Amino acid sequence: MIYITGDTHGTVDFAKLPAFAEQHPELTKNDYMIVAGDFGGLWDVRSAERTLDLYSALPFTVLFVDGNHENYDLLDACPVETWKGGKVHTVRPDILHLMRGQVFEIEGNRIFTFGGATSTDKFFRIEGVSVWERETPSLKELEEGLSNLQRYGNEVDYIVTHSCDERALYFPPLLGRTRKRGVYAENGLLSRIEETVR
Repeated sequence: MIYITGDTHGTVDFAKLPAFAEQHPELTKNDYMIVAGDFGGLWDVRSAERTLDLYSALPFTVLFVDGNHENYDLLDACPVETWKGGKVHTVRPDILHLMRGQVFEIEGNRIFTFGGATSTDKFFRIEGVSVWERETPSLKELEEGLSNLQRYGNEVDYIVTHSCDERALYFPPLLGRTRKRGVYAENGLLSRIEETVR
């Protein structure tokens, strides 16, 4: 099975995962839980191993796209490998970062991933300590994603992102946020993807 959840921020909202596992004793490492950004398991070098031990103790394999609250220095130090058709950072054998612009074939499903987002509070954060410029997706990553989508005839079953396309920002639940904070680069990039892919 493939499951999906939102931000876990390391240990901040981790408790929902063991609670879910307890409700589903049939889960094994052959099942996948995708965290749609702000995984945060590699946030602080001093506590990363203890935090990752908690995730590894879960009965399922943890997959994640990156959000804006990730330590990109630690994440980029992980080896890049090919897994199920796309590039991943292998954090641990049972914890994989699904890199931006990749198409994965998991359990008969094509899943396109495009993590990243702009921190709305980045002006209060410290570069290289609590915010990283790499949090915002680049045009190069968009081009790689569009190229990978072309290999599949621009058709996938699911798209997993941390942010949303520009049009979604104008839906009523997000409109107040949009007026207050505006539209970011990744929203435009995701719009381009949405215009391209089925």
